[in-house]
Amino acid sequence: MSFRVWAPHQARVRVRADGVDHEMTRRGEWWHSDATGTDYAFLLGDDEKPLPDPRSQWQPKGVHEPSRVYDHSAFEWSDQSWTGRALPGGVVYELHIGTFTEGGTFDSAIEKLDYLADLGVTFVEVMPVNSFDGTTGWGYDGVLWGAVHEPYGGPDGFKRFVDACHRRGLAVVLDVVYNHLGPSGAYLDRFGPYFAGQNDWGPGLNLDGEGSDEVRRYVIDNALGWLRDFHVDALRLDAVHALSDRRATHLLEELALDVEALSAAVRRPLTLIAESDLNDPKLVTAREAHGYGLNAQWSDDLHHALHVALSGETSGYYTDFAAPGALARTLREVFFHAGTWSSFRGRTHGRPVDTRTVPGHRFLAYLQNHDQIGNRATGDRLSASVSAGRLACGAAIVFCSPYTPMIFMGEEWAASTPWQFFASFPDPELAEAVRTGRRREFARHGWGEADVPDPIDPATVERSRLRWPEISEPGHREMLALHRSLIALRRDRPELTDPRLDHFDVHAEGSLLVLHRGALRLAVNLGPDAATVPLGGDVLLSWGDASVAGGMATLPPETFVLLDS
Repeated sequence: MSFRVWAPHQARVRVRADGVDHEMTRRGEWWHSDATGTDYAFLLGDDEKPLPDPRSQWQPKGVHEPSRVYDHSAFEWSDQSWTGRALPGGVVYELHIGTFTEGGTFDSAIEKLDYLADLGVTFVEVMPVNSFDGTTGWGYDGVLWGAVHEPYGGPDGFKRFVDACHRRGLAVVLDVVYNHLGPSGAYLDRFGPYFAGQNDWGPGLNLDGEGSDEVRRYVIDNALGWLRDFHVDALRLDAVHALSDRRATHLLEELALDVEALSAAVRRPLTLIAESDLNDPKLVTAREAHGYGLNAQWSDDLHHALHVALSGETSGYYTDFAAPGALARTLREVFFHAGTWSSFRGRTHGRPVDTRTVPGHRFLAYLQNHDQIGNRATGDRLSASVSAGRLACGAAIVFCSPYTPMIFMGEEWAASTPWQFFASFPDPELAEAVRTGRRREFARHGWGEADVPDPIDPATVERSRLRWPEISEPGHREMLALHRSLIALRRDRPELTDPRLDHFDVHAEGSLLVLHRGALRLAVNLGPDAATVPLGGDVLLSWGDASVAGGMATLPPETFVLLDS
């Protein structure tokens, strides 16, 4: 057995392996020891506090305790015939392991994979599973990025989940967070110059200062480990706009290069999906065209335009999206803010997408996701305030658009459960700080502090857990049937997966929207009055009492019809 750790500024490092301390030998900026043991931790200088391995693969007792040696070769995979999935044409389903099922583990999630395969999704996006302090949380407060959260089932549990997905033809997207670390258990800066300032969520990484070569390698090695050792198919990169990197080659471009090389080695497609607030198509532009070469990014502008059109909510960052024609414009151009004024930011924002050369599948379209639900004061879903007809119209727009559709767990049946912000920090002072900070934040936006759920209360987690019996209840089963039909049509009709944005058009007249997809036409009426539009053909799918006769489509309020002309 050999232990190693990067600690460039330490004069002495020891490893405590199975309770026995061993002096380590310095080789450049790294320290090494041939000690043997299963559970281990490092002691820096003369400090007697043992710290877990920054590159830990297993934290069976939590983020403050010793690491445990993990042997990747010991797991018996059954996915040898899995050749992977490319993102174009795919449908993404985002879920949180802790609240997806009653059990809240990888093994209990496996029991629902047949349902997901039957629904027709092709990518299962799992919110972060790296180790964080406490038992329950969203996962974005991780501090040991390579160790799988033990309450979910640890590293073997995650491998069983990925293996089970592959047996059902489902690719796995893992949400990873490289822009900050959580507030409890972030010991990296004691080992070396990992940190460089703060962002909105916590300490950010040193990506371009002195000592940053190893920090960048730390990030990239972690990403490659998920893809190689855990057989994950794609990574969703959280809030990349918060990565502070002034180098000539940005970390994202460097990561894309290494992932491309790994993809060639493992002979299956590997995908990088960014979450970005920059509205910059450079992220998903090929490197040959001087972009970063990422495969896709979330499209929040499209979400915002859809949310305003469906809900009528126009406060905060939704304000600009109340402009006439905002939804049609965003559907055509991807970004609403594309070098244009953003009142929320108080400045111009974004850059246009070249719709002649950038394919639509590089942008994920969604009505809801964990952020847009969970970062509302009460974690209310659209189904809590929007009619079934408007939800159905929104789903039709997403699945008939040229973008990659994504749905958040339970959305497909209009789940009645909220999805609220929750955490479980054992430190009472930190727990209270999170509790009061959350309430004060929303109080500034007009919410009563008593109305904001206590994120530390276990009841908040329970309220957020899906209630699966709903899928067979009235109102829910019809919405589920609609999603099945939309996904099936998207699979069967190539017009719906055609990613060429210059082959797609959308016309709007008031609250009436018509999407043109080859021979297909989707007419949607989001207004309060009936509408008639000159469209004919065979009805492939409809909602409500929409009808077609004599070359005219008649749509009552909150209905849609999909026609094959």
